[in-house]
Amino acid sequence: MQIDFHYYATYCAAILAGYSHEESLTVCYSTQFVDCCTRTLIENIGGPQHAATTQLQLEMMEARTDLLGLQDITRIWASFHFLPRDLHADVKGSRAYQDKYRLICGPNGDLLVSTVNLAKGKSLQAVGLAMHVLADTWAHRYFAGTPSMINNTDYWFYELLPEGGVFKERQVVFRHNPGGKDDLETGTYINTPFQPSENSVMCLGHGRAGHLPDYSFMYYKYLPAWGNYEVTLKENPNDYYRAFCQMIYAMKCLRDEGASFEKERYDLEAAAPYEIEIRKILEKRQLDSSADWKAFGEKLSGKEIPEFDVEQYTEDYRTASEEDKDDTFLGKFILAALAQKSMVTNAIFKSGNLLAGYSVDFKTTGFAGIRDFMKLVIQNERERRKQ
Repeated sequence: MQIDFHYYATYCAAILAGYSHEESLTVCYSTQFVDCCTRTLIENIGGPQHAATTQLQLEMMEARTDLLGLQDITRIWASFHFLPRDLHADVKGSRAYQDKYRLICGPNGDLLVSTVNLAKGKSLQAVGLAMHVLADTWAHRYFAGTPSMINNTDYWFYELLPEGGVFKERQVVFRHNPGGKDDLETGTYINTPFQPSENSVMCLGHGRAGHLPDYSFMYYKYLPAWGNYEVTLKENPNDYYRAFCQMIYAMKCLRDEGASFEKERYDLEAAAPYEIEIRKILEKRQLDSSADWKAFGEKLSGKEIPEFDVEQYTEDYRTASEEDKDDTFLGKFILAALAQKSMVTNAIFKSGNLLAGYSVDFKTTGFAGIRDFMKLVIQNERERRKQ
């Protein structure tokens, strides 16, 4: 997904979930910041490196692809962008193939429940981070957050264009041009080039499918490697609408101390009065629907939604004293990021899968040698004292 959904649409969902304008801005800023919190940014503000939630293209080009390097990549992308749906999926093949298959992203998995519950009683930044992960389970379904040929697609890739109540098929033309733009008129899209190496970063996530999973209007069918190159249909408008309604439901659960988040539940009732308007935005063929979501959000709240500014809170964190950093806006986000990364990595490890490396449950084991995660132990102790 892109800034249009992660920032503006998340704001709309938060308003419909009962959050105030100011609370909604904190939530949606944190949701979008997941796509911005790189090691480069963290280094510039003096934060903990393990809190990185994404990687720049330059960082990916320089990333190691040995065992430790691949585990580092997987911890980031599986934790925040390609949350595994079923770590115990029953699939035939070698152990290596099974491990990678089980990291394939999809909605309504057990780890989604853990992700939402992890934000319960925490900061609004934690809520926003969880909404990013939730939304991406819909947009990024069928792709895994680890470099692997399992993410490969065949040249047979068709966009389905709505026309007069039916769909017209048009073969997608993919090109590798990092500085280029997708062309909706000609059906020419940018993707990563084919690499026969199993560990190439070009085979991470949905790189081989370009930005098609990130466009809410897109209908397409393709032949995924994980599905033995059999036809798979993706209907983004329907998936994005369910993601939107599930965010409303999830955020209502997080506001209500007695509520428990459950899979396969969506707040269709809250969205119903606006369904036609929302679906119109989702199905409009445009590379960026920020303006439409912004207008809708401002109509809902009667307040102005400022443009996202990645530098908005960096100076506050950079200049805060060491003991006060955790209480700043980005300090709260960093704590949420470390907790999410620790939880997902630990779940993958406990399933017997070592693609994300070794892990410990800090809540039961305590500090285990990774200095950055000591923050979680301290935070956990503070929470115990409050109870």
